[in-house]
Amino acid sequence: MFVTKKHISRRTVLQGMGAAVALPFLESMVPAATPLRRTAASPMNRLSCIEIVHGSAGSTQWGTEQNLWMPATEGSNFEFSPILKPLESFQDDITIISMMDCHQADPFTPEEVGADHFRSSAVFLTAAHPKQTMGSDVYCGTSIDQLYAQRFGQDTPLPSIQLCTENMDASGSCAFNYSCVYMDTISWSSPTTALPMTLNPRTAFEELFGSGGTPADQALRRKINRSILDGIVHDVARLWKDLNPRDRNRLNSYLENVREIERRIQKIEEYNSSGVERELPAAPVGVPDSWDEHARLMLDLQVLALTAEITRVSTLKLSRDTSNRVFPESGNTTPFHSSSHHQDRPAQITEFATINRYHIGLLSYFLDKLKSTPDGDGNLLDHSLVLYGSGMGNSNVHAHKRVPFLLAGHASGSVKGNLHVKAREETPQANGLLAVVQKLGLNMAELGDSTGPIAI
Repeated sequence: MFVTKKHISRRTVLQGMGAAVALPFLESMVPAATPLRRTAASPMNRLSCIEIVHGSAGSTQWGTEQNLWMPATEGSNFEFSPILKPLESFQDDITIISMMDCHQADPFTPEEVGADHFRSSAVFLTAAHPKQTMGSDVYCGTSIDQLYAQRFGQDTPLPSIQLCTENMDASGSCAFNYSCVYMDTISWSSPTTALPMTLNPRTAFEELFGSGGTPADQALRRKINRSILDGIVHDVARLWKDLNPRDRNRLNSYLENVREIERRIQKIEEYNSSGVERELPAAPVGVPDSWDEHARLMLDLQVLALTAEITRVSTLKLSRDTSNRVFPESGNTTPFHSSSHHQDRPAQITEFATINRYHIGLLSYFLDKLKSTPDGDGNLLDHSLVLYGSGMGNSNVHAHKRVPFLLAGHASGSVKGNLHVKAREETPQANGLLAVVQKLGLNMAELGDSTGPIAI
């Protein structure tokens, strides 16, 4: 008996009619008797950025005093605040940076006063002040997800994916002489190029798995309602012979997850095509009326994409500024934007906090999926950094002070976790973004209006 170095390529793709299914990391991708870290199969860091608009109840003066968002103590082993309580089981994976201000979203001229909702999203990941314009001459900055994708995402099938849960216009003027594009996306590949975000789960699914074969193959597969997995059964059977039991279980679990998400999308399309009266009649047929169902689908699609390294970079816009969507699962039936204008009254701030906590519960759902997904010598959360936050602070007065900013994951050991850092007053939110890109391996000394990285 002797050990060979025969192994499966990390870039193996199973192809069938109108489908191309990338594989998750498998032990069989590592040459025998070779340390994982010395192979091309070694997991690369993933970056997921999630924006929730309208800030946080904890960004108000009263909310800060009550520690609704910000933990009461600094350092490690902090006690989770009421809004962040759903993340308590992820204590060792969480890094909170509080008290930072998103200065670049503030008005710089009298003409910009009142337009805070139309700048927040554009500033969230760029730390750049958007040019006030209604035309095509938009100008902002390159977002950190795209900085990372341009450096570490060029060898994956998709450099990045951009998802959303609210309809985005991405054209025309919205208000206050600002182009709608500024509030329709959080991803900018250059200061003049905003990347569109995908609303329809079917569109996102096809982007991830439907690139195999010809357009005619893809259209036929959808028409006859075949699963993308139907066309790869022979490839799976051939691959199966070369896998050990652990890899077989891992591959089987991954393909089951792909099929389950595909099945959920098919059920949504069937229901929405049945003639039933819809809550969202203008929404694409693949978009569920339930926002909760929609958000979870988009989070699950991210997990699949990051697992198989179809991409290493994802962004998700969980809402749209001034959205009046109702989130009944939160226990608060007041529309989102209306609830965010709480008049700085403690009782109404507390009600708004229930929506914030509900959204954090969805983040907990996402982190649980990442942590339960094996990846190389650890799990997907070990090799990821998830940024969750907003360019808005106290939305009642459209302020950008004390913006919510939270990290999850360890970026392959460069971020320890179990840490609350309370920044000094007036600290730019850009300092938090700079810390993120440096921990992900980008050699940058400054970003936007940063004055230096936060120590995490």
